Amino acid sequence: MPPKTARPDPHAIAAELVNWFGHHARDYPWRRTRDPYAILISEVMLQQTQIATVLDRGFYARWLERFPDFKTLAAAREEEVLKAWEGLGYYRRARNLQRLAQEVMAQHGGVFPREHAVILELPGVGPYTAGAVASFAFGQAESIVDGNIARVLSRIYNDVTPVDSTAGTKLLWERSKALVQATDDPRALNSALMELGQTLCTPTKPACDLCPVRAHCRATEPEALPVKNARQQITAVTERVIFLRTSAGVLLELETGKRRTGLWKLPALDPMHEHAPPPVLLRMQYGITRYKVTLWVHEPQVPAGEWPDTHRMIPVADLESTPMPAPYRKALNDLLQRGDFHLSA
Repeated sequence: MPPKTARPDPHAIAAELVNWFGHHARDYPWRRTRDPYAILISEVMLQQTQIATVLDRGFYARWLERFPDFKTLAAAREEEVLKAWEGLGYYRRARNLQRLAQEVMAQHGGVFPREHAVILELPGVGPYTAGAVASFAFGQAESIVDGNIARVLSRIYNDVTPVDSTAGTKLLWERSKALVQATDDPRALNSALMELGQTLCTPTKPACDLCPVRAHCRATEPEALPVKNARQQITAVTERVIFLRTSAGVLLELETGKRRTGLWKLPALDPMHEHAPPPVLLRMQYGITRYKVTLWVHEPQVPAGEWPDTHRMIPVADLESTPMPAPYRKALNDLLQRGDFHLSA
């Protein structure tokens, strides 16, 4: 075993990781393919979403069944794309995927580019996604850094540089690059780094005695790593909306903000009624990024004239196929399942 003061050897670490992964790799559908489209979909879905959500709730399988290739995705209506993504959140990911598919069809003849620099130019693709597709689909020696890899590398090097700082990010990518260039199997190496962080080198109670690179790890207090800058404070937000159901359906409002453009929600309560809001039908809370939202659903205020162009009565039979943010879907389902609301005229 090398002395703990010795600098970790990328070649030795890479060899141990690839060997370990060959015996302990978990079976995921995106690991059974070299199709860049299927790999891209998995990588984008797994951004800020747990593997269990993507697999156990069927998002990955349903997406590939509905949009099996770039051509199908590029030609789909945006409403279909958003509906298929519903429940995963961060809907910009779905829009970027469709824009990417359209660019692949228009600029690359329907064939996903192999060059890392060209992949990076595609809509919504950053260094991680470009490196992941290049290594997993094409076997290229391109590095990747995600939360799991950042934790593994911080511990191996016993580095207290905050991983979310400029200096920390630079070091992580340099070390990841050194490892992937030290092996002839970049696909396995990158997969092994992520697998190690998911299974053994976990945030709490890491299984150091089972770690394949324990002889090379310099961490003296692994649970104290990685170091991060101060977390953003959670901001409390209040949303007030109305629930109006008639014989024609349920009144919904089309979102126009950056985050949820193209999705439908329960209409916002008219600001003129906020000082004395109508009776409450439902109260629920949900979180998104750094916000904790309290959603209040009220009885409809008496409408004054026609509803804005952004509002529409959606027949109850069409609600299931109407794309909407998951919190509003839950609130609407709860309200409809009660069945104790009188229909408005």
